[in-house]
Amino acid sequence: MKYALVIFETDESRRRIQVDRAAYRKEYEGWIGSLAAAGKLVGGEALETEHITPATVRTKADGTSAVTDGPAQAGEETLGGWFIIEVADREEALELAKSLPTPETIEIRPILESA
Repeated sequence: MKYALVIFETDESRRRIQVDRAAYRKEYEGWIGSLAAAGKLVGGEALETEHITPATVRTKADGTSAVTDGPAQAGEETLGGWFIIEVADREEALELAKSLPTPETIEIRPILESA
C-alpha cells in the first residue's frame, strides 16, 4: 500500500532550524535516507517555507474565486512537504512516521490507487 506522509512544520521545528540548520538537516535527511535504504521511499517534495508566502485560491459554488496571501489554514503548523512511501499496511506507515527524529507533525494518508 502507498501512503502520503504529509509533513507540517511546527514552531519548535522552525526554532531548531534557526538555531542550527545543518544539524537539523542532518537529522531530517538521515530519516529520509533510512526510508530510502529500506526500500520504502517512493518519492516526495519539500516546499519553500521561508522566503515566499503561499497564495490560497478559494473557489465558491457559483464559480467565482478569491485569492489571498497566506496558507489555506492559519496556525502554528504549516505545510512543509510530503513523502510517498510503500509499505505493507497502515501500522507500518505509522511506525515509519513515528521514527522521524525532528519535531514536525505528520499526517498519514492512504493513496487512492485506481483499479
